[in-house]
This record gives sequence, structure tokens and C-alpha cells, in this order.
Amino acid sequence: MVGKLLVVGFGPGSFEHITKRAQEAIQESDCVIGYKTYVELIQDLLIDQEIISTGMSEEVTRAQAAVRLAEEGKKVAVISSGDAGVYGMAGLIYEVLIEKGWTEEKGVDVEVIPGISAINSCASLLGAPVMHDACTISLSDHLTPWKLIEKRIDAAAQADFVIALYNPKSGRRTRQIVEAQKILLKYRSPDTPVGLVKSAYRDREKVILTNLSEMLEHDIGMLTTVVIGNSSTFLYDNKMITPRGYQRKYTLHTTEQRLRPHERLRHENEPWALHQGKEDNVTNKQEKIAIAEKPRESTLSIATEALERVRMQTEETKADDTKPIAPVQQQIESIFELAVSPGIVNKKFTPVQMMTLAEVVGDKGSMEYTPHHQIILSIPTTDPDVITKKLTEVGFILNPVGDVFQLKACDFCEGEKKDSIPYAEELHKKLGGIELPKELKLGFNGCGMACYGAVNDDIGIVFRKGKFDLFLGAKTVGRTAHPGQAVAEGIEPDKIVETIEKIIYEYKEKGHPNERFFKYFKRVQEVQGFKYKDIAPKIELEPAPCGD
Repeated sequence: MVGKLLVVGFGPGSFEHITKRAQEAIQESDCVIGYKTYVELIQDLLIDQEIISTGMSEEVTRAQAAVRLAEEGKKVAVISSGDAGVYGMAGLIYEVLIEKGWTEEKGVDVEVIPGISAINSCASLLGAPVMHDACTISLSDHLTPWKLIEKRIDAAAQADFVIALYNPKSGRRTRQIVEAQKILLKYRSPDTPVGLVKSAYRDREKVILTNLSEMLEHDIGMLTTVVIGNSSTFLYDNKMITPRGYQRKYTLHTTEQRLRPHERLRHENEPWALHQGKEDNVTNKQEKIAIAEKPRESTLSIATEALERVRMQTEETKADDTKPIAPVQQQIESIFELAVSPGIVNKKFTPVQMMTLAEVVGDKGSMEYTPHHQIILSIPTTDPDVITKKLTEVGFILNPVGDVFQLKACDFCEGEKKDSIPYAEELHKKLGGIELPKELKLGFNGCGMACYGAVNDDIGIVFRKGKFDLFLGAKTVGRTAHPGQAVAEGIEPDKIVETIEKIIYEYKEKGHPNERFFKYFKRVQEVQGFKYKDIAPKIELEPAPCGD
């Protein structure tokens, strides 16, 4: 069976603003995948579909899961609020498909179903703020370097676009909206109208009209879209309106227009057009006669001349093989993230390694120490290969970050417990960095003392009396955290790598997106013959959101 991917934009969230095709797509699907808040918004459209919902930052995992299910023959609805092609899931779905060698002729079917984007839904609540040229800019710098976002804001401000700012502020990102305001105030009046729309067409909808200088005095968050007017935008009776320019061509308060259509095309009646109204600026009678007698160079003749020059240049280049036509492609920096460590059983950095870290991170990047025997690097770059080469040359072990397998080994008492070291290194070589439904840490203790605490990781291994003990399903965080279950003792050394491989690949294949290993173990009750036992403490605790 050939499956199908339905990439659905369901608009702002209210039922009446979901298109008929979007409703049909959701209801005809076998499986619905989306951010958990979005799944809740379309709850009334769900019948008996399989539901996979994940957190906000799990877009890649959702896309991969959707593609896998479609390849199994299922019809999968991947949902996005607004339009799926505007900061939504459509592009990512295609990226995952292309990575797997997908073609339209032989691969799974893909249908992208459009929805109402935030700029449109918010504009309708504000009045008519995007009647003229407008653009959207996301202030989130998780995927785009802030320096590049600054350039885009600056360019849009200079060009007098109406600007819709998406993702303006979050709990962690608070400076971006402040910096954006500073840039805009360089080019626009402090009185420029600004509309703040939170949760458009949802239960907690809130609409505020303010101006550029006072916009930060109001509550702005991730659910807010900030619409900034251009130089002609004005406020009238709680509405934000951007004229398109009709007032220059027509008299709006009269039924009978002063100029007929053919008269409105005359140069003297369009001083703002390409000819720049030259005749209107001439007062000397002789100069006016000279201009009138001079053949007028029309915009058509200018364009024709330009095309002819391009044609001649192209022919000259074709005749000279030494002058190939090369496209001009601006190199765009992206954020390159990776984890580095000095070794599996070595936790000591050399001076050369520390200097290399400082060099590759530079002024723009960042280093973050973690308690997992790694340092996370975040570096804006156009060429990640240069960075990885420098780091590997000084002996660093490199790993991807995110939802991947990570081996955390003790330092083996300076390598004295050498019998188990080869197995730790082989596990890292075979499994290190592979993508999983959720990040997974395997703790490796080199002796029976288990002083490192491997039993408190997702999977724990303890080397004791020449053999391995295996622990599965520790809950690593939270007030109900608990160690892993002892599921096997005395596993032969030549079997341990194979055993762990099978466990990891089963979890990779069958785990739900964003499902931690201990939850997977509890759900399936058995992993590679190792049975789950409910050993978690039975404690009733009130929810405690982070920060309270």
C-alpha cells in the first residue's frame, strides 16, 4: 500500500475558520500528528485516529514519524496552526522526504492543504493593516542567527514594509523584541501604529492597538503576533488601516471621479510614477518647450534596452568558454550545534583542546558545560566541516545534540578498571549519536562499586566480576524519579553490545515521538525479553510547574 501525507494548515484555531478541505483531511486520516496544543484545538474533528502529540521543539521528530507511518501505508495528517507553509510543517516534511530519496513519481503522496496564516487572521481583527506591501519576520533565533534576523528587520524597516513579527518573545527569549524595536525606531516615527494580537479567534483572544514607542509596555508572548504599520498606516476608531494609494488617484468622497481612466494615465496626473513628474517641476517656458519637443523615453524602451544588453552579454559569454555564467549565492550562516568531550574514559582536557574550543567558538558562538561529561557548542557558521576538522585534530570526540543516544561512562579510576573499557568504546562507536524518539543516556560503570551511578540513567550497565548487570527504565528527572530495574545479572561480555543494540533499535523503531525510554518500557511491558515491573513509588503529588 502507498500511504499519503496530508500537511494541514487549520488556520487560527476556531472551527469556523478551518477550511472544508482541512476538515476532510483530518477526518479521513488514519493518524494525526502535531504539537499537543494544536491537537487540542482540533479535538472536535477527531474520530478514532491514532494521535501522536509532542512538545513545541519536537518538529523534526514529528516529521520523521509522519514519513515513517506514510511509508507503512497509512494516511497521516500533520497539523499546523495558520498555514502549514508559513513557519509550519510543510517545508520540514519535504526536507525529511528528500533526505530519504523521495520523488513525487515513486514516493508517498503529499498534499499540502493551505490555511489562514497569522498575518491574515490578525490583520482582520485589527482592521486593514496589510493593504500594501508587507512581510513576515520570525524573531526566534533557535534556527536562524540573530545577526541575520537583525539584517532582515533593518531592510524591511528601510523599505517601509508593513511588518508582522512572529514568535516575538518567550520565557527565555526576551531581548529580541527589544532589539527589534530599536532597529525600527531608527527609520520610523515613534507614533507608528502597532497592533498586538494574542490568540486570534481563540478563547483567550486579545487585541491591543498601540504605537511603536509604547508597544513594549504591553504583554507580548509566543502567542502574540505584532503588526507594525508603515509610514502611511493610521489609526481610526479602533482600527489600524494602511492606505493602498487610492487617495492619490481618486477622490474618495465623491461618486463622480475628477479624472477619467485615460486621463489618470497622463504623466502630469501621476507625479509619483517612473517619469518623476519632470514637466511639473519646470517653470521656464523655453525649457517646457524643449522637454515637449524631446522624444520621450518610455519605461518600455528602458526595459527593452536593458533586455538587449543582457542578451548581448549572454552571447559574448557563450562565445568565450573562459567566462562561465556563475550564479551569485549569498552564504547564509546557520547555527551549528554539537557536543564535544575529551574521550569516553578520559575526562581531562588538554591546553591545546581548550584553546581550540575558544578559537572555533569565537565571539559569536557559545559554550555550555553539562553534567553529562560534555560541552555543548553553538556556533554560527557557513562551513561546519571546518569546525569539526579542527576539533577532531586535537582529539575531541564529537556527537550530535538533541534526541540521540549518549553513552556516559565513569572515568574507570584513571583507566585501572581496563577490562570493561573496550565494551564502552564499542558501544559508543556503534550507537553514539543515533537519532531516537527522545534523548537516551546509557550509564556505564566499570566496576561493582557503581560509584558513578549508572543505575540512575535510562539504561545502566555495571561491570562486576567479569560480567555485566543490566538496569532498565530509570526515571531520571522529577519528584517521582527512581533508578532503573535490575533486569539481568551476569551477562557475558561478548553478549552485552549485541543486547544493548537490540534494545536501542527496538526503542528507535517502536517508540512514540518524544516518549522517554522509561515510558516506552512501561507501555510495552517487555523489551527484548526483559519484563517491566512497576517499582515506582506510589506517591500522590500536586503538580509543580517549573519555577513555582
